[in-house]
Amino acid sequence: MARHHTATSSNFKPRSPLLLFLLAFLALTLLFYIFSSSSYSSSPHSAGHVISSASSRNPNSVPDYSFVTSLEKFLTKSQRSGVSTEDTVSGTTSKEDARKLDDSIWRNENRRIFDEPFYPAYGSLRVYVYEMPKKFTYDLLWLFHNTYKETSNLTSNGSPVHRLIEQHSIDYWLWADLIAPESERLLKNVVRVHKQEEADLFYIPFFTTISFFLMEKQQCKALYREALKWVMDQPAWNRSEGRDHILPVHHPWSFKSVRKFMKKATWLLPDMDSTGNWYKPGQVYLEKDLILPYVANLDLCDAKCLSASRRTTLLFFRGRLKRNSGGKIRAKLVEELRGADGVSIEEGTAGEEGKAAAQSGMRKSIFCLNPAGDTPSSARLFDAIVSGCIPVIVSDELELPFEGILDYRKVMAFFLEHSL
Repeated sequence: MARHHTATSSNFKPRSPLLLFLLAFLALTLLFYIFSSSSYSSSPHSAGHVISSASSRNPNSVPDYSFVTSLEKFLTKSQRSGVSTEDTVSGTTSKEDARKLDDSIWRNENRRIFDEPFYPAYGSLRVYVYEMPKKFTYDLLWLFHNTYKETSNLTSNGSPVHRLIEQHSIDYWLWADLIAPESERLLKNVVRVHKQEEADLFYIPFFTTISFFLMEKQQCKALYREALKWVMDQPAWNRSEGRDHILPVHHPWSFKSVRKFMKKATWLLPDMDSTGNWYKPGQVYLEKDLILPYVANLDLCDAKCLSASRRTTLLFFRGRLKRNSGGKIRAKLVEELRGADGVSIEEGTAGEEGKAAAQSGMRKSIFCLNPAGDTPSSARLFDAIVSGCIPVIVSDELELPFEGILDYRKVMAFFLEHSL
């Protein structure tokens, strides 16, 4: 039998369609979890309503769905945790190290092929989580934890920094579940392995969004370079040049200075943005990367809320009315729709007052307008979903999470910008 892998990247076999499907299945399961992560913050005991599949959830665990609450408990628990059992390499490695790991993986795969009659049809996805130095992981979580109440700190477009971090916190939810004790894990269709030779995929737990927003620019760039060197020193990375590695890059501004060196890894993204404004051509594409949802800002409109809601507005939009690049469609839509019967168009404001106004408006509306912003996607889409408001997508470039699995045409309306 021919070997599946070699230590030289030019001969490394690309991911199989089955592996990509399993990875998509992992992310799809996570989608339902993330949709509810912010929605049940006021009612954490509603966990049983979020995911009904016993194969995807541990029925004995009662998770927290508030990012801040979950993070508080996670960091407190991490201070009491013991010594890691991972075999992550802490120093510079050689080509020989990569070759030895490749040999071990090849032997392990051959054993599974011949000894497991239904492999890989019924095999779980096996993920190895790197044990990175704390400055790339825990220290960044503590940085957020110790500053998240400073909501007056805004980005250049007026959005609260910490709310943006929460919107793009899918890297936290995924990592926290992967490293949790088996009895507490929610995603049961993925197995965490502690030996690299047993892994299908390697997860890089670096919080790119938190570091981008909460660190000084030069300090952040220096940390990016350190993270890049650390990952590239790993034998598994050298074996494949990252083709079997997963990297969260869920905010389009984060990790930009070193992305080109890690473009062969699977990136977890909010969208593709094929215009090249945020991701360079050749760095991201659907055959390699995964689009994962934003974490919704608004609370879930549950069955009781839906029954009490009176949808008196036909079409609702609240947000910044002037945007750059692809978001220029907003100005045209406002010009055409303002003053129309049943249409509510409002300039958005930051902070809790703006959040309350958006939630109230969406819960009173049948349709919620979702035009492109600075990027093709926005958290507004997922706010509409948890509010029970039918999204109206206006974008030429938008790629939605798991389009190959979910038929969004059954629950949303789509319009191309150039058709308006």
